[in-house]
Amino acid sequence: MTVSTDAGAPAEAPVNGVTPGRGNRGLVWVIAALVVGAVLGLGAGLVIPHFTKPGDTSVEAGFLRDMSTHHAQAVEMSMIAHANSTDPEIVNLAGDIALTQHGQINYMQAWLRQWNLSPTSSQPTMAWMPDSAGEVVNGLMPGMATPDQMAALRKATGKQLDIQYLTLMRNHHLGGIHMAQEAQDLSGNKDVDWLAGTMVSGQQSELNLIDGLLQKLQG
Repeated sequence: MTVSTDAGAPAEAPVNGVTPGRGNRGLVWVIAALVVGAVLGLGAGLVIPHFTKPGDTSVEAGFLRDMSTHHAQAVEMSMIAHANSTDPEIVNLAGDIALTQHGQINYMQAWLRQWNLSPTSSQPTMAWMPDSAGEVVNGLMPGMATPDQMAALRKATGKQLDIQYLTLMRNHHLGGIHMAQEAQDLSGNKDVDWLAGTMVSGQQSELNLIDGLLQKLQG
């Protein structure tokens, strides 16, 4: 499954910039779980509900495509932190986020396949959201890290890495929650509404953890 973390640049849900660290002790397990999730996602159409198929320019299709890209960057950031952080709480949080969002990518891509739709579109990013023109900055959706920020995260170590990761993920979650809430408001598909609601509640819970960890690190 291929999604894009930078405008126009396809990327595998991925681990660019990961270098060995104490967090690497659990990295093999996380990667194995991501692979299993991808395999299960290929068969998701056998077990997920059959929707009335949305069209190519629908809110549902646009949301799934854009959120797949948005999630892919969160997975990448989390794999970097999971591999390189020396803080067990950061390692565990990063692993949880990577697994959760990679699993959701698999579902979103499976649903697009079930609807006989391409995982990409010629429409502008976030065209499914009314008045979204100001939401996309340099091709990046709300909350997404810039290429420079991602490069800095890959180079960071120790406490600096932990703070950078938590700060970037906090912004990323806020942007993701905003997009998911818009999908809930705009979509008439109960299953997409359920998925978006799951994202909102899950990421809000993670935000509470992130805020607590940042307070401890910066206190």
